Amino acid sequence: MTTQLQQRVSVPPRAEPVPPRRRRALRVSDYLWALPALILVIGVIHAGIAANAFYSLFDWSGVGAPTDFVGGANYVKLLQDPIFWQSLGNTLVFAVATVAIQLVLGLGLAILVRTKVRLRGLLRTLVFVPVVLAPAVVATSFRFLLTPDGGFNQLLRGLGLEGFSQPWLADPKTAFGVIILINVWQYTGYSFLIYDAAIGQIDRGIFEAARIDGASTWKMTRMVMAPMLRGSHIVLIVLGFISALKMFDLVYLTTGGGPGTTTQVLTGYIYRQVIAQFHAGYGAALSIVLVAIALVFAILQVRLSTREGR
Repeated sequence: MTTQLQQRVSVPPRAEPVPPRRRRALRVSDYLWALPALILVIGVIHAGIAANAFYSLFDWSGVGAPTDFVGGANYVKLLQDPIFWQSLGNTLVFAVATVAIQLVLGLGLAILVRTKVRLRGLLRTLVFVPVVLAPAVVATSFRFLLTPDGGFNQLLRGLGLEGFSQPWLADPKTAFGVIILINVWQYTGYSFLIYDAAIGQIDRGIFEAARIDGASTWKMTRMVMAPMLRGSHIVLIVLGFISALKMFDLVYLTTGGGPGTTTQVLTGYIYRQVIAQFHAGYGAALSIVLVAIALVFAILQVRLSTREGR
């Protein structure tokens, strides 16, 4: 009987272990495909950073070859420069404010679009359109719109709110806040796009189970959706801070860093030192500080992205 049972049940043969695939030895021709990118990154970007570090050791006007070697004097001057600290503070405040507001508005709009909202395709388009506009166009448009006789103040007067009209970009109390709001208006669509795509990847069964358990929309957003969007939060925060460090055109084309230095940011101060005042050596030292800060955020992004991918 045992023999008959063995004949009826066919036992599959034991699978032989698959030997590990050997890595093909890299040839010189393989590196040729990466050569254009290496030339761009190393020959332009890294070489430019190295040249800046070299020029920061000189008291140089930017004209001719640098000859007056001062060592670390530019960096000592930098630490004692109140306008540098104000510019750095403005840059960090701008980064924190814009990133926080854009994350909240972007997530809220993404949730709104994912609910039963009519014309959601049109809403997606309207929210994202400002992102594709050139910053120079946006800055110039708002500069004319917010003048004392601009369209915004005329609207306030038409609504009987003449007491609120003012030179928004010329008043030290409002200029920096207005610049933050302009940036939020333009780039909230980017945060919305990231969150919208991320929410679309979440299994709807999770939300249905939360609804069955009696979770409200607020609790479901805070305790279910927000933790699952952690990767999107990290990407938007790090990229937002790096983008804020590079922000120049919006401030330059609206206030020029004024009134006084109330809206001056680090990139604008570098431009002022190098181009307007011919302090190229000092401007190079300022740019090295900017590169060091950006490098910290770049390393943070790589580490967090690697941790999320595990």
